[in-house]
Amino acid sequence: MRRLTVAQALVEFLARQFTERDGRRHRLIAATWGIFGHGNVAGIGQALLETGAKEMPFLQGRNEQAMVHAAVGYARQSGRLSAHAVTTSIGPGATNLVTGAALATVNRLPVLLLPGDAFATRPADPVLQQLEVPHAGDVSVNDTLRPVSRYFDRVTRPEALIPAALQAMRVLADPVATGAVTLALPQDVQAEAYDWPEEFFADRVWHVRRPRPDAAELAAAATAVRAAARPLIIAGGGIRHSGAEAALAAFAEATGIPVAATQAGKGALPYDHPADVGGIGHTGTAPANGLARGADLVIAAGTRLTDFTTASGTLFQHPGVRFVGLNLDPYDAHKLAAHPLVGDARETLDLLRAELAGHHGDSRHAEAKAAWERRVDRAYATPDPDAVPTQVQVLGLLDEIVTADDVIINAAGSLPGDLHKLWRTRGPGQYHVEYGYSCMGYEIPAALGAALAEPGRPVWALVGDGTYLMNPTELVTAVQEGVPVKVVILDNHGYASIGGLSAATGGEGFGTAYRFRGPDGAYDGDALPVDLAANAASLGMAVIRAHTIRDLREALSRARAADRPTCVYTQTRTPDTVSGPPPATAWWDVPVAETATRASASAAREEYARHTAQRRRHL
Repeated sequence: MRRLTVAQALVEFLARQFTERDGRRHRLIAATWGIFGHGNVAGIGQALLETGAKEMPFLQGRNEQAMVHAAVGYARQSGRLSAHAVTTSIGPGATNLVTGAALATVNRLPVLLLPGDAFATRPADPVLQQLEVPHAGDVSVNDTLRPVSRYFDRVTRPEALIPAALQAMRVLADPVATGAVTLALPQDVQAEAYDWPEEFFADRVWHVRRPRPDAAELAAAATAVRAAARPLIIAGGGIRHSGAEAALAAFAEATGIPVAATQAGKGALPYDHPADVGGIGHTGTAPANGLARGADLVIAAGTRLTDFTTASGTLFQHPGVRFVGLNLDPYDAHKLAAHPLVGDARETLDLLRAELAGHHGDSRHAEAKAAWERRVDRAYATPDPDAVPTQVQVLGLLDEIVTADDVIINAAGSLPGDLHKLWRTRGPGQYHVEYGYSCMGYEIPAALGAALAEPGRPVWALVGDGTYLMNPTELVTAVQEGVPVKVVILDNHGYASIGGLSAATGGEGFGTAYRFRGPDGAYDGDALPVDLAANAASLGMAVIRAHTIRDLREALSRARAADRPTCVYTQTRTPDTVSGPPPATAWWDVPVAETATRASASAAREEYARHTAQRRRHL
């Protein structure tokens, strides 16, 4: 037996947990992020000090939500085989975790949350930062984490830690169940001593399984593929989580079936692979969406089939279209009334390819894909090097200098749409766009996490001014840790993406510009005198200002070569019809006011009704 506090025992336990897949072992909890307050400083804080950085590395954060984003960025870039823990105090430190936890769970990415909690023994009631609920004495603010956690437990006795910790590791390592896991730790219990069995601290390996599909489901899927005249594969994030990129390429080459990608799946094939037709759905490419409209069979591989992918139920228009749901999670495999094919993506694709030996379709998409690449070239073109760049031209200049080693991180605004349409992904792990929760403020901390997961890879966080103002805090952490992330700030003086959506849905851009109030009280005056470059410099970043395309080309090259955290700042201009992104070729359902006095809203409602008439229920 070993006498330790609950916090000391937990840290010792976490230091000895591992995952294993395909014979390779990884630390399950590779480090702990933390901000200390009275609810964890003498518990988890003291335990981390006592255990030491060799056993459990510690990372000091500036914002609790940002710490979760950094941990999620690390987990995604680690293929979900390694994760981070996040410790906070009680009260506001704990509730700040909720957004990050939701993002992790929506995206099926592991993170361990260790918020402090109010006293279990209730020596004084209430204590500082305790929420009082008159009808329930066992409720605390940590209960806000229940709906966004895949597993939640409150450890109110020392001996309860053993089953709770084991269940937490089970969920983190489970490729179906994974997401945010919360162990709420009352501050008095953290410091309480207990005699622990030595077996609790033995190395424990959690095997990450690769289940094979049911034979009958596999045979049914093969029959469906053979019968299809115009099949299409949708590659989702499950392809990348499984490490199934090579299996997907082999399957597409053997069968001749084209591959379109969701935001999470983009990069499963490099952009120049013969089977790749680009992104699918509202932010997808014209070739992919054209194929989707005519497809009579859609193999949805590792995707949740969100509204952006299905164009809110309007994309798949073939009257006899059917779906095969290739997914590790039965919940997703059955969506759109699909024939389920439940199994690991890599294993299942290999088995399905063998089942289809000798079968090869006749998909003719090369000409449309080539035409699309010419359209990308036009959007990226920079005929006037002394002009202020458009957002798309910024992507084109970045495209010129990156290699397959670089990682591009984004999450919100109009950039995800431009990236999904236009970015030429060159290698595994390059395209890191969080679009399950599309959370403003994810990019900078996630870049830090991704860089910690893969030291030596150049990692770029692309942010607009709205996103930057949401969550720049972990720039300080990048400077402190010497992690050479590259941050590109594109300043368009407001919430430009939602402003465009507002204009398209009858809102006329209301409340979306960063401007002073004009004579009529609207935000249509001069631009605000905010200097984001100076702000980044004040946080310790090396900053390069770029005013023109010529400046920006040089600035991006300098940033890529930099060995310290570096920010490139540029203002962007509104594009014309040539230099802007191609328009959307698929719809997205954002409900429009059914009655209004303004002409813009009435016109938008007419357009809305036209699109909703095309919606289908796939049964």
